[in-house]
Amino acid sequence: MSENAANIMEKNQAICKEAIVSELQKKKVHLFYCLECEELARNIASQSDHITLQSINWRSFADGFPNLFINNAHEIRGQHVAFLASFSSPAVIFEQISVIYLLPRLFVASFTLVLPFFPTGSFERMEEEGDVATAFTMARIVSNIPISRGGPTSVVIYDIHALQERFYFADQVLPLFETGIPLLTKRLQQLPETEKVIVAFPDDGAWKRFHKLLDQYPTVVCTKVREGDKRIVRLKEGNPAGCHVVIVDDLVQSGGTLIECQKVLAAHGAAKVSAYVTHGVFPKNSWERFTHKNNGLDEAFAYFWITDSCPQTVKSIGNKAPFEVLSLAGSIADALQI
Repeated sequence: MSENAANIMEKNQAICKEAIVSELQKKKVHLFYCLECEELARNIASQSDHITLQSINWRSFADGFPNLFINNAHEIRGQHVAFLASFSSPAVIFEQISVIYLLPRLFVASFTLVLPFFPTGSFERMEEEGDVATAFTMARIVSNIPISRGGPTSVVIYDIHALQERFYFADQVLPLFETGIPLLTKRLQQLPETEKVIVAFPDDGAWKRFHKLLDQYPTVVCTKVREGDKRIVRLKEGNPAGCHVVIVDDLVQSGGTLIECQKVLAAHGAAKVSAYVTHGVFPKNSWERFTHKNNGLDEAFAYFWITDSCPQTVKSIGNKAPFEVLSLAGSIADALQI
């Protein structure tokens, strides 16, 4: 065997050894989940042999209050435990908080709360005396999760609406702020090379949040200006002409801003317009206005990418064009190893 071949073999053996050691060092995580997150939880578990799904009996008493039971409570003592939550409405928060507050007290080695979508994030400021900043209230609720044997709870949140909200959490928890943008960049790389992709931000806030994560693409920035009682979307900077423009934001509710932004981009010569949001909230099925074959908006958006941070939206949308779901499962599985 030549010296060069021997060196290559030795290097490969070292790489294999390092991979084996890294795999052995991974912690085994017992993952509990709320009912509406079951599909996402199964997808997370499929990403790693080190994640085991656990179950909870979600029942109610005759008066409607929760009657809950954590299965295998004795078996998780000394183990790393996580809970996948979805605070999709006030009605489901209490039962999940009840479980979340108990799990760290079952003598677990560590506890992680995975809350992909922080739902009150857009209500983070007071514009006049009397306004209630419910984002701060929610952060206080989460901050009061009991400490486990391993220390403070880790809280995994994706693309929280306002960056200053990270300071709403108290020292009893360790917030880990992740982003879904890598899922978008991976998907954009799969588009035909002939398409000239540029990124558009619907306002300055979205630009501040995401432009550094997407600096490999040219950018367009829109802005909202007030004309009388109306807020009009206009092009602030950049040239979308002849390009496949992808509007990027953290969340969508009614979708009005995205629609107005699409119209402005198309009027300035965009060849195609698509959209990405991490959180497809879409109250009252407002996603329907984006589906193809819809009067007035027929195929206005070539693609509309969302993640599965809002499970009920994913279930409602199914495979309806132009929607595509980019799953957070792999990213969450990695976050559970931190």
